[in-house]
Amino acid sequence: MKTQYKSNQKIQTSAIALLNLFFFFSASEKAEAQNNAGIIGIDHVGINVPDLNQAIPFFSDVLGFKPVTQLGPIPLDAGWKEANHINPATGAVTIKMINAGTGASIEVFSYANNKGSKVHPNSDDIGASHIAFYTSDINESVKYLKSKGVKVLGEPFLTPSGDTAGESWVYFETPWGSKMELVSYPNGKGYEKSNAKTVLWSPKNAVKKESAADFDAKKNTEIVKNHLKIWNEKDETKRTDLLNQFYASDVEMVDRHFIAKGKDEISKFIIELQTKNPDFRFTDKSVETNHNIVRLYWQFGSKEKPAVVSGMDLFVIENGKVQKLYVFLDGKE
Repeated sequence: MKTQYKSNQKIQTSAIALLNLFFFFSASEKAEAQNNAGIIGIDHVGINVPDLNQAIPFFSDVLGFKPVTQLGPIPLDAGWKEANHINPATGAVTIKMINAGTGASIEVFSYANNKGSKVHPNSDDIGASHIAFYTSDINESVKYLKSKGVKVLGEPFLTPSGDTAGESWVYFETPWGSKMELVSYPNGKGYEKSNAKTVLWSPKNAVKKESAADFDAKKNTEIVKNHLKIWNEKDETKRTDLLNQFYASDVEMVDRHFIAKGKDEISKFIIELQTKNPDFRFTDKSVETNHNIVRLYWQFGSKEKPAVVSGMDLFVIENGKVQKLYVFLDGKE
């Protein structure tokens, strides 16, 4: 999906300015391509099943997913079959798109009178694949699947070291024999501990639907107060611990002159700021909350002159951490 954002409206007040900037950055981030091909991300994964009447109840009744759209049955002409390596005698295809929670959707195909191979590829066969589902408690998920008669292939394995240290995983089979996976890493993976510049996407860090926890004014105010502790902390170990606790792994800070992406870039900026102003500290003037949006009015200076610089930060809080940070300096256009 491609999104565009256009605004020809003139800014009349500071409140409107903040609102326009917020929506501008949100829209532009979603539209930004991740590479030169213009690809933004994964929309869906496709899987061929022998019988929709068997597959759909498994996805919906067992896994809790929701079928949304359907195409077909669609007759396929000879040219399409040849181009897409489909047996000439195979019949029409029916396609259902399933909402699989937070993340990519699942597109399920079923061919009438299917003349293709009925044998699933082995794990080491070219073209073999699987879908992995994230769970916050893998042992409870395994227990649940077994209660539904699902074949689980062994017990969850906890990776002890390396890039995926802290990750637990286990495979299971669908009623029609496809292999799928449960995976969990509630405390993150090993590679993240080194403040990796690029962090793998994870549904556990994705934006949740609105909930009471997202709108907890007291909790969000406390998060913003700890934000100031991060910017005042000169001990790198302590600052890193605070960053991991209160900033999302893919946090972004938007300043008038630059955009810092990730905790590592923000930490480098903090160090530079502290080096140039060794006697300065940030202090808060006031904090205002509106659902999961927080405004912090601050000042920066020495003990003798605490307000050498003043400004306002606009925060977007998601999943209990700072996801976006927009910085405004007083007197700067």
